[in-house]
Amino acid sequence: MRRVGHCLGWPLATGTMLLRALLLAFLLGWASGQESQHMTPEEKTVIRNQIVEMFDHAYGSYMKYAYPADELMPLSCRGRVRGLEPNRGDIDDSLGKFSLTLIDTLDTLVVLNKLDEFEEGVRKTLKDVRLDNDVVVSVFETNIRVLGGLLGAHVMADMLRQRGERMQWYENELLHMAKELGHRLLPAFNTTSGLPYPRVNLRYGVVNPLSRTGTESDTCTACAGTMILEFAALSRLSGEALFEEHARKALDVLWEKRQRGSDLVGTVINIHNGDWVRRDSGVGAGIDSYYEYLMKAYILLGDSVFLERFNIHYSAIMKYISQPPLLLNVHMHNPTVSVRTWMDSLLAFFPGLQVLRGDLKPAIETHEMLYQVTKQHKFLPEAFTTEFRVHWGQHPLRPEFAESTYYLYKATGDPYYLRVGQSIVEKLNAYARVPCGFAAVQDVRTGTHEDRMDSFFLAEMFKYLYLLFSEKSQLPFDIDDYIFTTEAHLLPVSLSTTQPPCQANATESVSVAHEEDLFTYSCPSAQTLFPNNPSFAKTIRDGYKYLTGVGRAFNSLPVREIELPLHDDGMEPVEFLKSMGISLTPLDQVALGETGEHKGVYRVKLVAEMSHAPEEEEVVPHIVQLISPPFLGRTVLTAGPAKFGMDLTKHEHGVKGSIMKASPYTACGPIENAEQLRGHIALALRGDCMFAGKARRLQEAGATGIIFIDHREGSNIEDSPLFQMVGDGEPTADVTLPLVFLFSREGALLTAALEEHHNVDVLLLPKERQLGHDKPEKPLGMNIKFRLAGEGGGAKGPTLEFVLEKGEMLLEEEEEEEEQDQELVGDATLQKNCEMASDDDETAVCDSSTPTPSPDSNGRANAHP
Repeated sequence: MRRVGHCLGWPLATGTMLLRALLLAFLLGWASGQESQHMTPEEKTVIRNQIVEMFDHAYGSYMKYAYPADELMPLSCRGRVRGLEPNRGDIDDSLGKFSLTLIDTLDTLVVLNKLDEFEEGVRKTLKDVRLDNDVVVSVFETNIRVLGGLLGAHVMADMLRQRGERMQWYENELLHMAKELGHRLLPAFNTTSGLPYPRVNLRYGVVNPLSRTGTESDTCTACAGTMILEFAALSRLSGEALFEEHARKALDVLWEKRQRGSDLVGTVINIHNGDWVRRDSGVGAGIDSYYEYLMKAYILLGDSVFLERFNIHYSAIMKYISQPPLLLNVHMHNPTVSVRTWMDSLLAFFPGLQVLRGDLKPAIETHEMLYQVTKQHKFLPEAFTTEFRVHWGQHPLRPEFAESTYYLYKATGDPYYLRVGQSIVEKLNAYARVPCGFAAVQDVRTGTHEDRMDSFFLAEMFKYLYLLFSEKSQLPFDIDDYIFTTEAHLLPVSLSTTQPPCQANATESVSVAHEEDLFTYSCPSAQTLFPNNPSFAKTIRDGYKYLTGVGRAFNSLPVREIELPLHDDGMEPVEFLKSMGISLTPLDQVALGETGEHKGVYRVKLVAEMSHAPEEEEVVPHIVQLISPPFLGRTVLTAGPAKFGMDLTKHEHGVKGSIMKASPYTACGPIENAEQLRGHIALALRGDCMFAGKARRLQEAGATGIIFIDHREGSNIEDSPLFQMVGDGEPTADVTLPLVFLFSREGALLTAALEEHHNVDVLLLPKERQLGHDKPEKPLGMNIKFRLAGEGGGAKGPTLEFVLEKGEMLLEEEEEEEEQDQELVGDATLQKNCEMASDDDETAVCDSSTPTPSPDSNGRANAHP
């Protein structure tokens, strides 16, 4: 990048306008370089073949090392069997000893044109899989993964059979299995409200004394509202109305329980009385697929009542939750207030849903924000803050971002999204691939792996990636004849016409005042909305390219401003400016007389406003110190704090007590050993319910403190950064106990000590107090905003003078005492080293002796910390 400025003979106004235009173009275009907008068919073929090879590696590893187990453990190269591996809490509720990964992958095999493998997989399913196992499973996960997988595989098998070339032996066996599983899930709907229990025993149902479930009182909105596609398809294909009736009833209850003032729903609801347990409302975890299934139920079943409900909810989402490009949770009763400052990765599906509605602009905005986060962290963290820092570092190979990328490409035809898909493929190969498959990332900050490869990785990720790089003519069937379930299983949209609704399966439409728009009853194509304008998506994206570059929350800024983080060492802005080809040198190290006296130099004024930067939220390490014999304080375990409960930093001597395991260990039900637990510090396992719920139960039981232990096997303080436990979205002032968190390995040391010595006393306190160190001073941070000033613009207070000359930037600071609201005013001298024509076509020759600064190796300024 060559520096340009005013050469001799140019009018002042002309030079100013040109400089401003060039500076603006420089700032907008430098950090990201030029988008490669074209991908040749040959390139797409290479990437598509690469995706097939990756799928073969993942699916082949499962079949070789894990089948008939539910899932592959890619680091251990063996199958994960429920009951034979350490319990991971509610994550294991997906596992039902029914070869989950195989069933979830069957219709993916057809999409990838692996018809021999599909036929073999169907035969294995019919031969080996049983659905009557004595195991408690998640109703939601079993519905979308197993019932959906069986239905999708049946639809594919029936399609191939009708063609007359394959599967001639098939006689609807998969549909019969789906019907059997549907009947095994139906007992979950035996509630007074019609909302299903969250779990069911495949053999004994819910109320049977042998079921080991049925005590739950709550379920998530998505858990109850994500049944209609699979259950309605099962009813239409089998002729049994019962399934669709129950799914419709659950949706009716959720609709009736919405907050009438805001038209939003909460996250967790009581299945018996319909009261909201958690009233925070968003589009991510706990609610996501409820909205998705309202829209898709209309597409699959043709019932306009579902579209009407979706449109009302969607208007509320765009009014209260959408803060482009962010999607922030709000309180359903007070939706103008955000309830948290972070987002979870499951909301990445939402741009794809917006594409289905035809609302492309916000879809493009949010997707671009998510893409910038992936560029900063390699993958989408399980949760990230509004300043795009990691909140929860896990990445279990979720497919939602790839899903939205696929939808946006199909809607816009913009090859930019092919490049996004290419980056997903490359990062999976570079950072998740292991010898026995692909491993989840335990923390995106460290790159450590977790010994899991969830079935949705094969069911969804490879399906969307393969379709992204395929033309319709390259697929074994017309993909437009099908709709994707939330697990990307394929159901034919012809169900609404070829299989009429069962008798009494109609949901009454209730008239609700609603402002309609262009997208209310149709989904216009991109060509209709933006004719002959293939670059419209880019014009939307460009405003969000630098969201994560300086690690700050996005604010809509005037186009002539730059924001730089300035810390006490001054290195970040120095490096940032250097990457732009500008060097910064203290004024006393250069000859002052050389500044501003050269030919071809034009002096431009920059104004910078200085303010203190918001401090990053600090996680204060705590400890669990074993103080009873034989430990006597020598064993110290590092623990994480909580954002609620007793603040141990305000208790000089910490909290002492004897430890005891809670029963049940997860503390998610009534405490069975409350009498023995009274007066003790309780040990409780993470998982199955919220930290705040556990804390309230144990506090009511008389515990004097709580040590939560991670349920993820092998997690430890060396590989996993500390985090602060958060509440459940409700006020937590009632929780007054001290709460700390230990990772699995440290927790195992504590429980082993308890098992060996039976009476173990511990001390809970901040780590810095145990070490005897004073709290270190945090470096002062501040932000500087630069903008071009008009003529005569000045400022009082500290000033910085920048002089750009011969590859050097000079800095001078002058102190003035007035004005607490500080502004920085500087004179920047930019010098041109080329020939350029002026407005009157007279050629002005500039000084060519000035060396040209070199940008970084890729021709861009790297604004990432």
